[in-house]
Amino acid sequence: MSSLLKPTASLRFFAASARRGASARVSRSLYRGYHASGAQMNAGSEHSTSETISSADTFMVKSYSRPEIVLSHGKGSYLYDTNNNEYLDFTAGIAVVALGHANPDVAAAVADQATKLVHCSNLYHNIWAPKLAQDIVTATVESYPQGTQGIYAKGADGTSGPRVFFTNSGTEANEGALKFARKYGKYVAESGTLGKSTSEALRGDPNLKCGIVSFTGGFHGRSMGALSVTANPKYQKPFTPLIPGVSTAEFNNTSELGAFVDERTCAVIVEPIQGEGGINTAQVEFLQALRRRCDQVGALLIYDEIQCGLGRSGKLWAHQAYPADCSPDIVTMAKPLANGIPIGAIMISDKVAKVMNVGEHGTTFGGNPLACRVGCTVFGQIKAPEFLSSVDAAGKALDQELKQALAPYIGSIVVETRGTGLLRGIRFSSDPSKLVGLACENGLLLVAAGKNTVRLVPPLNTGISDLKRGVTIIAQCIKKLAPEWK
Repeated sequence: MSSLLKPTASLRFFAASARRGASARVSRSLYRGYHASGAQMNAGSEHSTSETISSADTFMVKSYSRPEIVLSHGKGSYLYDTNNNEYLDFTAGIAVVALGHANPDVAAAVADQATKLVHCSNLYHNIWAPKLAQDIVTATVESYPQGTQGIYAKGADGTSGPRVFFTNSGTEANEGALKFARKYGKYVAESGTLGKSTSEALRGDPNLKCGIVSFTGGFHGRSMGALSVTANPKYQKPFTPLIPGVSTAEFNNTSELGAFVDERTCAVIVEPIQGEGGINTAQVEFLQALRRRCDQVGALLIYDEIQCGLGRSGKLWAHQAYPADCSPDIVTMAKPLANGIPIGAIMISDKVAKVMNVGEHGTTFGGNPLACRVGCTVFGQIKAPEFLSSVDAAGKALDQELKQALAPYIGSIVVETRGTGLLRGIRFSSDPSKLVGLACENGLLLVAAGKNTVRLVPPLNTGISDLKRGVTIIAQCIKKLAPEWK
């Protein structure tokens, strides 16, 4: 038996989790009912695939380029369309559906909470928001005991630590982080802690400490603030002018940080592992230099872990694979936190929390009981050491399969494979769009990224056999396209 197929402790953990979820009475009922309805819809849908696509073209804003399929339901790592075609999903809704489609535990949490309280606004407390915040903070601190800086630094009382603000999405989380940084910048400017001449200038006009530095290859969202720190002309050019005070430095280049990050900088935002930019991993020395420079000039270090965080790398947070002197002041998160129910969050250090006052930031839907209830269910599974070990093991297995299957094409069609955990990328010598399309035709869903890269972000509990199957389809598609690849 191949070592990849042996029933390791990691794989037994997934099996045990599946049994526990399947044993829940409500979950089983919902699961059967959902898939029965999906089968019925496939058998006799009121709207054909062509009619659905026509309606989308007629009534929806044309913001997306989609294949000519209509998905109707899913189960685990698989999706199904209205024509009964099955697809192995290596997109997970762009790294969102961490626990797989129609997860019974998630379905049970949604159904139960929907009968109790979906929304009450932040005018009032609800049970689930503080519970999820506590779970996130506690698990973060406990999983990285070596941390002493940034979010891991204790307050003056020796006990307080990071705090959480809930949002509805990743881009909103980044918007909030930038907003918090602007407020913190004013606090630093007014406190006079950056040397006599600098302090005098900033005290005279605290708005001067407003600069934000982002990096090439980064992606932080589509709303105006997040877009302004996403250095991609394809996304930015139609919407210029963007917010002022943003500059872009080269990712992983430490030599120019001094020129970009100065006393007028209030924040630096970076992804420890870039997703949309092509699965680019930050070097240790780069993040260490960022942390040092931010400390020198009184700027906040923001890690956007919306795609690379929450178990995707095999660690709870991608930055936890780095030394303690790389720790951030703010972490933004979203995608997998509620397995597809919209939610995001900003985790901020004690020193940032102390400058924020009541009424200075808010949201109508963020922190609603439904999303936070589901978030507790999902995060409760993701944070488990056994689950994270399983993701790490699956990532290594996927990496091994890719290296073996793509070996004949390395140096020609394939430039390299890269990534960590179940955030993997295959970089090609030219645009891989045809490969993505052909894979879809052969029952595998892929998503492209920057630098001619195909991103592999399957659900975090995808089985090894399905990972192997996905790689096999990719290799077969490359072989078919090889004669015409340019």
